[in-house]
Amino acid sequence: MRRWRGLKALVHDAVDHTTALIEEGHDSAARVALRAVDLVDPGNPRAREINAARAHVTSNVLASVRAVNRLVRSVTDLGVDVVEAVAAPAEPAPVPMRSDVTRRAVTLADAALGAVNGVVGDALAARTNGLALDMSLRAGDQYLTLTPEGLRDVVPEPSSTLVVFVHGLCATEWSWCLGAEAYHGDPGANFGTLLARDLGVTPLFLRYNSGRHVSENGRDLAAMLDALVAHWPVPVTRVALVGHSMGGLVIRSACHLADEDARPWRRRLTHVACLASPHRGAPLEKLGNVLGGVLDAIDLPGTRIPGRILQGRSAGIKDLRYGYIRDEEWEGFDPDALLEDRSGPLALLDDVAWCFVSATVTRDPEHPLGTLLGDLLVRGPSASPEAFTRRAFALDTGRYGAVLHHQVQCHPDVYAQLRAFLAT
Repeated sequence: MRRWRGLKALVHDAVDHTTALIEEGHDSAARVALRAVDLVDPGNPRAREINAARAHVTSNVLASVRAVNRLVRSVTDLGVDVVEAVAAPAEPAPVPMRSDVTRRAVTLADAALGAVNGVVGDALAARTNGLALDMSLRAGDQYLTLTPEGLRDVVPEPSSTLVVFVHGLCATEWSWCLGAEAYHGDPGANFGTLLARDLGVTPLFLRYNSGRHVSENGRDLAAMLDALVAHWPVPVTRVALVGHSMGGLVIRSACHLADEDARPWRRRLTHVACLASPHRGAPLEKLGNVLGGVLDAIDLPGTRIPGRILQGRSAGIKDLRYGYIRDEEWEGFDPDALLEDRSGPLALLDDVAWCFVSATVTRDPEHPLGTLLGDLLVRGPSASPEAFTRRAFALDTGRYGAVLHHQVQCHPDVYAQLRAFLAT
C-alpha cells in the first residue's frame, strides 16, 4: 500500500508539474508575441491588455485543473485508507536475484522503481513519497534487520569477511545479475555468490535511492556499516566494498566520512573496488547540464519547457557531472550552473587496497574511438587511477574492451580480476 500511495502521489505531482510547464509555455509564447509587436509599435497598450486578459484566463483554467487534482487526490486517499483498513498488509518478497526473471512483472516493477528513484529520487524523498527507496542491505533473498537477532535469523553461516556490493544510478541490487546465465552458465550467479563459493566470504547487497546526493547516501552507508559490524554474529575481521558506476562514488563518500569520524568499521576496511565509476564526472551529465541551461536561456516555448524538464533531473544525477562525494561540493551552490567544477582533489585512503576497472566499446581498449567513448557512459580517464592526484602506493587496475557500462558488473573477466584482488 505504501508503494500504491507513492505511485498515486507521483501521478498527482506530475499533473501539478505539467500545469506549471503549460503556464510557462503560454507565458513564453506571449513574451515572443509582445517582442514582435514592439518591433512595429513599441509599448502598444492594446497588446498589453490582451496579454493581461490571456494571462488571467490561463491562470484561472490551470487553477481549476489544480483544484480538481487536489480533490481527486483527497477522494482517492480516502479510498486507499479504506482498502488498507480492511486488507491484511503483506510485505512483498524481494525480487529474486536471477537473470532469468527479467520478464516477470515483479522484476519489471522493481527495475522501474530503481529508474524512477534515479531520475527524481531526491524529490520523492523530500515529499516522503512511498516510492522513495530506503537504504537497506540484502543477504540472499532477504533484507537484513541490523540487530543481533535479525542477523542470526537471516545469515545462518556468517563469515568474518564481509563484501558489500553497491549498485549504480537508476538501479537496484538486482542489477548485479544482468547477463548471469550468458556469462556464467547459471542464472542465479553474481559476483557475490561466486566470491562466496571461491573465497568463503559473506556477500551483501545494498539497495538505496540513487536520486539523492551521493554524499547523503555515503553518510547513510557509513552509519549502516557501523551497525552491521557491531551486530554481526561473529567478529568481523575484514570489510571489502565493491561499487559499480555511482556505487563507487557512494563508497568513496562513505570512506571519506568514516575516516574523518574514525568510525569502527573503518579499521576493518581492507579492499575497495570501483567498477566503471565516474570519479571525474560523466560526459552525458555534462552534456545535460549544458543543454538544459541553453534551452532554458532561450525564451521560446519549444525550448523553455524541455529545458525545465532537463533541469528537474535528480541531485544524484547532477553529482555525476564532476563526481561530487562531499556535502561542501554542492551545498549553497546553483546545481544548474554551467560547467562549474567544485570538486576537490581526489585522494585515496592509503592503508586500503584499491581496484579500478574501466571498459571501452571497442575490442581494443587503446583504440581512439574507445578512448573517446569509453563504455558509452563513463570514459577511461574518469574511471581509472588517472583521476587521482595522490598515488603513493600500487593500485590494481583493469581495462576491458568490447564491454558496455552495464556489463562490467557481471562480466567474467572483471570477476576474475575482482577475485584475485580480494584474495590478497
